Amino acid sequence: MRCALSRFAAAFGFVLLLACALAGAQDLAPVPRLAARVNDTSGTLAADQRSRLEEKLAAFEREKGVQIAVLVVATVKPETVEQYALRVVEGWRLGRRGVDDGVLLLIAREDRKLRIEVGYGLEGALNDATAKRIISETISPRFKQGDFYGGIDAGLDAMIRIIAGEALPAPAPAAAEPSLSASDDDRMAIVLFAGVVLVFVVGRFLRAIFGRLFAAGIVGTVAGVIAALLISSLIVGVMAGVVAFVAALIAGQARGGRRGGGWPSGGITWGGGGSSGGFSDSFSGGGGSFGGGGASGDW
Repeated sequence: MRCALSRFAAAFGFVLLLACALAGAQDLAPVPRLAARVNDTSGTLAADQRSRLEEKLAAFEREKGVQIAVLVVATVKPETVEQYALRVVEGWRLGRRGVDDGVLLLIAREDRKLRIEVGYGLEGALNDATAKRIISETISPRFKQGDFYGGIDAGLDAMIRIIAGEALPAPAPAAAEPSLSASDDDRMAIVLFAGVVLVFVVGRFLRAIFGRLFAAGIVGTVAGVIAALLISSLIVGVMAGVVAFVAALIAGQARGGRRGGGWPSGGITWGGGGSSGGFSDSFSGGGGSFGGGGASGDW
């Protein structure tokens, strides 16, 4: 009995830590939705410049299969450029699954920082020293002159020349853009989306009818059932239910401390907005993995 209570206390402590971590994550700079190969949320690049860069990267992907993406943001603070870049590639999953041939060029304009993040499959060719040299010798000198498009364009050309000589699996037929299949990642995304809707939308109405505690119980039960069915794991379902229950309690308490209606501002970002430069939203990562390889620099 004492052992079971200890396990329950440990599990509950973990859930509380997770809830606190989720709350703290709201203060981090958001990761824009991947809408194109060239994404600029800072207004640094003109539409025709984004278009030319996009065409260059799309042509190289058709030829080699490698996914290279560019992201220009105003700032990554309070994180470092390395921390933010890892969050981006973990969300975008650039490169082909199993080949891991994705590359991210991240520019934080106001911070005057940039990073080349390299997938596992390209760390031999585009190693840390090579990425550092491209930044210091090709990109940064142009950025210092205020030529952001020229620096990005020249940096991409340098990366393409190096990657072109790497032996990689042939790209898929060009009938369609690469896209993720219905995998565990997709199902987990559905679970997370359903959890957010249950906690912050459905839970709001349930609290008005049943009260905070009972409403949280309903939200947790429904979230657990959905997770168990989608992931096919009872353990995952129980964990999801507990997390949703605690999140609904916290959300209810936060709303109870307010006098007046309205939705809380900030916290959840539903997309990057305005960064695709006129391209369709069909582009997506292919499921590649990253391990922190690459290099950072400034100007």
